[in-house]
Amino acid sequence: MIELLDKSHDRSDFDCGNETLNNYLKYQAGQDVQRKLSVCFVLSDPKTRKVQGYYTLSNAGIPLHLFPSQIQKKLPKSYQSIPATLLGRLAIDLSRQGKGIGKTLLIDALRRSFGLSNEIGSFAVFVDPIDSAAEAFYEKYDFVKLPDSGKMFIPMKTLKDLFS
Repeated sequence: MIELLDKSHDRSDFDCGNETLNNYLKYQAGQDVQRKLSVCFVLSDPKTRKVQGYYTLSNAGIPLHLFPSQIQKKLPKSYQSIPATLLGRLAIDLSRQGKGIGKTLLIDALRRSFGLSNEIGSFAVFVDPIDSAAEAFYEKYDFVKLPDSGKMFIPMKTLKDLFS
């Protein structure tokens, strides 16, 4: 079950192969949740409560000029920054990689983001892939590269078609 991170989750041995993502979960995620900077959702073993994977969501904005011109034409010029949802981090423990957990967490994050977009404006979900493997992962799920930024996004309109 995917749920909000809390003190009962065992993060001590989490290792996704990336020290930055490991340290975030172990030392900063709880503080960010308390400060309302992001929310952290985890998939954990129901018996041991060991975290198998996690993702974070927060509100953000994407500068209008970063969008491809065909999308810019459809958005109001009065917005310098387009409201979006940031899927900030997504990581899977090495012991669980290759078992579909990344896809499961991504779909949960997108479904949750789409649902919330009906209550709080959000044009898209965007990510800033940490490396080329992460970029390839998001490309597989129809995320589009923003020109000149390295960021990728998937419009809520696409998610509506997917989840409706």
